[in-house]
Amino acid sequence: MLTGFMLTLLLLFGPPEAGSSDFGNGKSPPEAGSGTLQKMIVKSGSATMDIDLNRLNGINSTTEKVETLRFAVAANSFFPILIFNNALRGPTLGSMGLIPQNSVPLPAALIASLNQLVIEKIEWSGAFDIVVRDGQSGFVFFNIEGNLYHYDAGSQLLSIHGGRLLISKEFANALGRPSDTALMVGKISVAAAMQPIEIDQVLNGEPQSVAMPAVGTQPGPDVIVGNLSGLAQFGNAVGTQVGLAVQTVSCNHGQVDLDWFKLPDNDHPVIPQNLYRMSGGTNNTERFEQVGQSSVKHVFFAEAQNFCGFGCDGVGSTHLGSGCSDPYTASENSGGTTHNLGSRAWINPFTGSFPRGDSQTPPDDHTGHVHTAVSHRLLVEINDLSTTLNPGATYFAEAQYVTPHEYAWCQTHPGQCNQYNNASYRQFSVTGTNPPFSFSAVGSTVRMQPAIEAWAGATINQIEPDPGNDGFGLLGYKVTNPSAGIWHYEYAVYNQNLDRAIQSFSVPLGAGVKVSNIGFHAPPQHPGWANDGTQNDAGYSSTPWTATQTTNSLKWVTGTFAQNQNANAIRWGTLYNFRFDADQPPQTATATVGFFKTGSPISVQTRIPGQGVTPTPTPTPKPTPTPTPRPTPTPTPTPAPPQLSGMTVVTAPAGTVVAPFTNGYSYSSSSNLSVRADPVSGVASVTFKLDGTFIRTENVVPYSVAGDNNGSYNPWRPAAGNHTLVATPFSKTNATGISGMPVTVSFTATP
Repeated sequence: MLTGFMLTLLLLFGPPEAGSSDFGNGKSPPEAGSGTLQKMIVKSGSATMDIDLNRLNGINSTTEKVETLRFAVAANSFFPILIFNNALRGPTLGSMGLIPQNSVPLPAALIASLNQLVIEKIEWSGAFDIVVRDGQSGFVFFNIEGNLYHYDAGSQLLSIHGGRLLISKEFANALGRPSDTALMVGKISVAAAMQPIEIDQVLNGEPQSVAMPAVGTQPGPDVIVGNLSGLAQFGNAVGTQVGLAVQTVSCNHGQVDLDWFKLPDNDHPVIPQNLYRMSGGTNNTERFEQVGQSSVKHVFFAEAQNFCGFGCDGVGSTHLGSGCSDPYTASENSGGTTHNLGSRAWINPFTGSFPRGDSQTPPDDHTGHVHTAVSHRLLVEINDLSTTLNPGATYFAEAQYVTPHEYAWCQTHPGQCNQYNNASYRQFSVTGTNPPFSFSAVGSTVRMQPAIEAWAGATINQIEPDPGNDGFGLLGYKVTNPSAGIWHYEYAVYNQNLDRAIQSFSVPLGAGVKVSNIGFHAPPQHPGWANDGTQNDAGYSSTPWTATQTTNSLKWVTGTFAQNQNANAIRWGTLYNFRFDADQPPQTATATVGFFKTGSPISVQTRIPGQGVTPTPTPTPKPTPTPTPRPTPTPTPTPAPPQLSGMTVVTAPAGTVVAPFTNGYSYSSSSNLSVRADPVSGVASVTFKLDGTFIRTENVVPYSVAGDNNGSYNPWRPAAGNHTLVATPFSKTNATGISGMPVTVSFTATP
């Protein structure tokens, strides 16, 4: 049987397709996926929690009363991280025990668990990356958001800092203050010396030769965003802005392994992140605006997980295998402590092309400028998040994976073009009137659709000026009647992956139509920085578009490409708004969309005010081409959590039932016995922890604490004394997917 780490290697470094070769095709040489993969756990460390006791104890005071709780981190804690060629790839499921070093006045429930607290890395589908919980009962005291990971290869030191302690729902209820759920009561930081427990040499992404069949359903490579979670603020506010990031899970829906060659190679996906707000009107759905955008994460080292449930073929490292998933924490997507995100300006969003990292114009060059806490992150104005200023508003996070492999495949395999479904979105609620803000997911991720599709009551039409040669955008529109004789016209123009960008938008007006309250909205632009790909490194302009009304039209424009290459055009991954009030009801007509870099204007159906309207204003646009079909929105279903009925003591190796394993049980360690977890429904794997320390993960029935050999139980012999065993079910193998309610048994082991 393979060890757990070798199974991880098979998942992370599964081989490319049989017979495939990237030599001579502009790819990295085979050694690009070669090197040393280490699985490391905690050797020793320390942690601090700076807690505001007034907030924690429910004392309404403008004065903070901050006390510092200090902990040693338990030696040999199983909080595993993966290190590839001295670079942190990320943490995996596990926990580190906390040993208190001082005492402060805390609520009774927290005091009772103080000697058995753990920091635990939880499953990727959760809203948070790590939590503070009771290692024996599983009770969660604090969810942690905004935490950043940093690994120093020279000292083998893992740092976690910037994490905000939020009261969990369970703790808030236990305190009798359910309204304090998600209340920030302090910060947490960790410094841990790590030690390797497994080291493997990888050659061209292959620890051994294993051939796995394709399991995706879409012809060709097809990367989608399978899940969004953990939206969080990172760092402090800078001026009027904050920096956010969201956790993403990519999935290869295709039958072909997707290229994932890290920089300096330029054949890998990049990840932009966006934030939108729906608000206004009587039901807060009048308008749909983009309020934030990030720079792009350049991916590296594909994992081979199965979060989307497609069935992973096991290929990883330099390829994202067919059906496989690759997660990035919100911390990683924030750029981490080095803010290592690249400029969008280098990216052609339709072809996915960008300069190599070893060229004269590397796409992620950070020399020549200084980072602030918000640099390159999902940049949002504080006033656009404040719940006081935006009562009843709804927010949506969106991410997109842009990759050159899909375009290259499309050119050689007509009809297998998958560049149109790379964006997904999810609704989040916002808590806070001032930073730091907290966010909670609402509903499930809607896969393969941009966030504009969430605009309630709006009509969405496609903008596709040159099918097959450039991408597409969308025109959303909605007309409301806020008062007698007044109609409000709201338009949102979204560019998903049009490289040419959009420079003008106009609608015809009927004769005598009276227009008022003409408006425009655009998301904040990132400031220019050295080597950012914009002209003269000046960054993109934020100058509002100019609106001009004539007797028969209303038109908004920004500067032309010839006038200013950095003009405030609607570039890929952005959405701009145009609006006005009119004294006439709506009728169907066509708006005109003009382009920034190249191409003639095109007409798009919409609703406009007035009668006797000329179908299209000058200049006469070319007919709208047949749009590329857009996939139907696919909300990710929320399945029922897996469930265990309890645990049972059995003989080893026969598996004969001895008795239910319940609190107070006296377990004879010298006898040939074992304990199994009994599934009810939805269970694909079970983890076991003894006294807060991880023991094993079982992926097949029987789920035995000591494992088995085809149903022949291994005896379990815990040390004599009082113990607590916790069994936690998961909906997918390898302790992934949805976690169910743990079963906890306190017992005595006798010699």
